[in-house]
Amino acid sequence: MLPVYIERAENAELWDAEGKRYIDFAGGIAVVNTGHLHPKVKAAVTAQLEAFSHTCVMITPYRLAVELAERLNEIAPGSTPKKTMFVTTGAEAVENAIKIARSHTGRPGVIAFGGGFHGRTYMGMALTGKVAPYKIGFGPFPGDVYHVPFPMPFHGGSTEESLNALEQLFKTEVEPARVAAIIVEPVLGEGGFYVAPRDFLPALRALCDSHGILLICDEIQTGFARTGRMFASEHFNIEPDLMTLAKSLAGGFPLAAIVGKAPIMDAPVVGGLGGTYAASPVACAAALAVLDVMREEDLPGRSQKIGDRIRSRMQGLQSRLRCIGEVRGLGGMIAIELVRDRVPHQPDADLAKALVQRCAANGLVLLSCGIYSNVIRFLPPLTISDALLDEGLSVVERALTDLASAK
Repeated sequence: MLPVYIERAENAELWDAEGKRYIDFAGGIAVVNTGHLHPKVKAAVTAQLEAFSHTCVMITPYRLAVELAERLNEIAPGSTPKKTMFVTTGAEAVENAIKIARSHTGRPGVIAFGGGFHGRTYMGMALTGKVAPYKIGFGPFPGDVYHVPFPMPFHGGSTEESLNALEQLFKTEVEPARVAAIIVEPVLGEGGFYVAPRDFLPALRALCDSHGILLICDEIQTGFARTGRMFASEHFNIEPDLMTLAKSLAGGFPLAAIVGKAPIMDAPVVGGLGGTYAASPVACAAALAVLDVMREEDLPGRSQKIGDRIRSRMQGLQSRLRCIGEVRGLGGMIAIELVRDRVPHQPDADLAKALVQRCAANGLVLLSCGIYSNVIRFLPPLTISDALLDEGLSVVERALTDLASAK
């Protein structure tokens, strides 16, 4: 995205090969919620490298994987006993969640939402509700995958409309008895940081229960304190049947997981799930340290404070600039949607692209997203200092003010 080659990183700062310093508001796409090379994570990885780097957990298992699974089972939402399996990437987690759901229910169908993002593998692309750039030229995709609109109040979408679309789908495309699972992000990630309305996930939970459908919450970007709770599902007081995790789970080391209700996780045949690099001992060591840091430094609470600070600054900017249509988010997962003259159906992708580039030139790494590529998302490490956060927000304010005045 940027012609920048990074040589070094620490907490919420990056330095490129030419020595230029950047404030990091991207966090490796929500991967380093604990900051770049948190001392405790670094120490845990270093210690593990002195022991061994790989044996394959399916062949000769080790304590780290078991301990990490137990801790994830303990903190997952809901009181139902849980089990955890590990893979390497978020896309793998999604693929395996679908396999588990189909195995448990004996059904083929899966329902996802417009604007959702679930990975770049073939099933991940089939589930993803955004064509450009993820699907162009890569079809055909796996069948028995259906999409309905995600409720986006800024664009006129509501919980009622999404539920009506599901009922219409059941009437015209697929009967509920053929649907294994509904997969949903509590807050859309790549789709634009739209937060599910408060009544939407409980309504989905009730609908799934009434039809014997599993509810899969994709918490890959929303997990590990990003939204002010360990998992975004907690804000809605629901218990997913399955949950996919990755990104900030291991603080920058490749690791992903599926956490689910124990009887559901036990459905596939023995040996049906796995992967050579699943549960990398180095990544498991990092993840255990991440969970310690999350608790000891109260990063869920810190996320909420970061989100409040970003929201306040951006709402102040919105009052002065008509190009900001909405400031939204949950906890420290905040975004602004750029439009023309505050009109929701006039997205300004060119302005978003220019803002990302202008901020980079001024030492700030920033990301866009959204179905129309007109949303700016804020994903700083949750360990960022107030001073550094404010410095980065000032870069955004100056850049957007200059760009808006030039239009």
